[in-house]
Amino acid sequence: MPRKIIIDTDPGQDDAVAILLALASPDEIDLLGVTAVAGNVPLELTAKNARIVCELAGHTDVPVYAGCDRPLNRPLVTAEHVHGKTGLDGPVLPDPQMPLAQGHAVDFIIDTLRAHEPGTVTLCPLGPLTNIATAFTKAPDIVDRVQEIVLMGGAYFEVGNITPAAEFNIYVDPEAADIVFKSGAHIVVMPLDVTHDALVTPHRNDAFRALDSKVGHAVAEMTDFFERFDKEKYGSEGAPLHDPCVTAYLIRPELFSGRHINVEIETQSELTLGMTVADWWRVTDRPANAMFMGSVDAQGFFDLLTERLARL
Repeated sequence: MPRKIIIDTDPGQDDAVAILLALASPDEIDLLGVTAVAGNVPLELTAKNARIVCELAGHTDVPVYAGCDRPLNRPLVTAEHVHGKTGLDGPVLPDPQMPLAQGHAVDFIIDTLRAHEPGTVTLCPLGPLTNIATAFTKAPDIVDRVQEIVLMGGAYFEVGNITPAAEFNIYVDPEAADIVFKSGAHIVVMPLDVTHDALVTPHRNDAFRALDSKVGHAVAEMTDFFERFDKEKYGSEGAPLHDPCVTAYLIRPELFSGRHINVEIETQSELTLGMTVADWWRVTDRPANAMFMGSVDAQGFFDLLTERLARL
């Protein structure tokens, strides 16, 4: 039975690839809807980009909802310096024809979790956790109904990518992350420690291009674009594909390994705001609240991605 999921996202080129991987895998994933949040770029663009990606995949049947346009109680920090001014810079893709679904993303998340049997809907946040935290605060009864939260965010050994201590998604809305990590829901975390192993090398990007499809070319052009920034920043041979790790985990969890540990979010310190303080060595007696992934079989990940994108 395919797993029912909601993708909560701020597309972003790597978010786009995560959505495409879900849409290419109907045997494993039943995408109930996409909820957009402000993050990499403002909400107007993330809501537009999510629809562009669904149309690229030929899936105008997936409802896309616009959600929160700013963090719970901070000004929005965005990442045009990484993703370009549209958030999807690289390929030239047409404006979406499909309309936004009526209603607010937060209400869609609440209503969907209440409408389905408890423990059958997985939330997949790929951006700041504002929509999820707002839903949990507004409707505390839904927390126990969540099957799992599989999210991209945080870092431990790889430290931060937007500040020395913090990963972007958590840093943008640390209060939201704090609510989610303290919620008691079953959480799986794909931190930079994993995603920085999933590098789009020229060889891997050539494999996307060689699919010779609309999707293959678009993905290759997206990764070409944000790769320039990351290669310069990290001195690596390619750019990390962060968000598709979430979707890949739902399809082939054995590609990933990690530890069930305590993860706390720093919300006070100016120096380390948004840090995911992961008790990897279990040196505290704080109870474990998250499966924090530490490594990925990178070649297996790219083999899966290329095989699935070929289906679109």
